[in-house]
Amino acid sequence: MELILKKDTPSLGKMGNVVRVADGHARNYLIPHGIGIEATAKNLKLLEKELKIWQKKAEKQKEEAQKLAQEIEKLSLSFARKAGEEDRMFGSVTSLDIEEGLKQNGIGIDRKKIHLEEPIKALGVFTVPVKLHTEVTANLKVLVVKE
Repeated sequence: MELILKKDTPSLGKMGNVVRVADGHARNYLIPHGIGIEATAKNLKLLEKELKIWQKKAEKQKEEAQKLAQEIEKLSLSFARKAGEEDRMFGSVTSLDIEEGLKQNGIGIDRKKIHLEEPIKALGVFTVPVKLHTEVTANLKVLVVKE
């Protein structure tokens, strides 16, 4: 049976693709869970219209992400932390701290988009990537100074 995928599915393909699957798998799992619909002429026409709408939305989201990335790259966050001998920090700067710093500057971003491999545990200047869109990543400058 041929199906049109309504959602991205790792094992089958991306949204909008027409795929061939076993009849039982389609009837018992994919169609009831809203993952796909049967590939009929009527559904293919609907798919074309939905893809055009989806592409417009995706372009608009990308443009908004690019504008936000420009704002983030202009910004520089500074954090003061207590440090002992040899400038060893007693705490760290986490993605939660960076999220709060961005909110104070009027930029509301979920901390899951802030790609900090591990908390910053040293003094200095760091560049933290912020993934705003699949194709747009902003580099935020973070300065950690001694309190």
